[in-house]
Amino acid sequence: MERLKTGFKNNMKQYAMLIALVFIMIMFQILTNGILLKPINVSRLIYQNSYVLILAIGMLLCILTGGNIDLSVGSIVAFVSALSALFSVTFGLPVWLSIILGLLSGLLAGMWQGFWIAYVKIPPFIVTLAGMLLFRGINNIILNGKTVLLPELYTKISSGVVPDVIGDGSGIHVTTVVIGVLSVMVYLFLSHRSRKEKIKFGFEVETKGAYIAKQFVLSFVVILFAYWLSLANGLPIILVILGALIIFYSFLTQKTVVGRHIYAMGGNRKAAELSGIKTKKILFGVYANMGLLAAVAGIVFAGRLNSASPTAGDGFELDAIAACFIGGASATGGIGTVMGAIIGGFIMGILNNGMSIMGISVFWQQIVKGLVLLLAVAFDVYSKSKAKTAS
Repeated sequence: MERLKTGFKNNMKQYAMLIALVFIMIMFQILTNGILLKPINVSRLIYQNSYVLILAIGMLLCILTGGNIDLSVGSIVAFVSALSALFSVTFGLPVWLSIILGLLSGLLAGMWQGFWIAYVKIPPFIVTLAGMLLFRGINNIILNGKTVLLPELYTKISSGVVPDVIGDGSGIHVTTVVIGVLSVMVYLFLSHRSRKEKIKFGFEVETKGAYIAKQFVLSFVVILFAYWLSLANGLPIILVILGALIIFYSFLTQKTVVGRHIYAMGGNRKAAELSGIKTKKILFGVYANMGLLAAVAGIVFAGRLNSASPTAGDGFELDAIAACFIGGASATGGIGTVMGAIIGGFIMGILNNGMSIMGISVFWQQIVKGLVLLLAVAFDVYSKSKAKTAS
């Protein structure tokens, strides 16, 4: 029991946001008369929020380095979608090559900003504010203020589903259910192996009862989610991409030296430098990575619209930043997880979707989202002050 209390206290904010997510889902499920969690609407939620969730993963790494943010990501989304139109429509290049060139362009944009931030030591706020204007301007020059339709492959990436190679198309997307079950089996195997390794080397682990309960709940939720998607159109391709990004960046931040260095830099940059951590390279890397993920989001969003638009990406940087802070990231850096950012993104997405279904004005939606963000950061400040008092 004491272990459970300690575990909850150490991850209080993330658990609090997860509980808040469940509460918000139940509340809007009731207020929308069951529409929110209908299979087709759950699928729609994934499509509508995928690009913000991708941006939130990259934004989290920036925030972890010391509360730094990137204001340019919305403009890079627009910049990359405009380049996609330039490469595939104007120049007539193959779509796959246009996508690769778009991703490389986003990476270069991130490296450009990372250089000014890490090596010239200009504050990230100023550099990315300049980048927001710069890349939005390039986007408008490329498109000349016009909207350009894109090839079909972009739409398949952002709105397509994994083909049902097992089922007969009779109503349930069987392949989606099978993928869900296989995912649970792999997770249970890896989780069990990790627990055995920790016990073997004398690390503290949760009680057996708590472990079994946790695995049961997670497995049930994943299989139910897969079944729910199978009742709609099936497993979205973008969810597969998002899942791969979540797994990769969770591993990067929690299990690698680079991840530990990012957290250490956010905890105390001077101490990190004195311990031999190359903070300039870390800072350069996270902003280069942010540019790459903004490019991925740009490809996805362009496919969602089926076009490159001068106004693409407007306000995306604010949604990504809000997702991270709502999901448990500290405003001063050094604290936060990838899953927390994803939870925060879904809280924002469900608020948007639920209020839209209810017919609530966009103006009121902005007020609600602003208050939620303020409360999340206030909770972070309160938790830190309480911890200092206790120590």
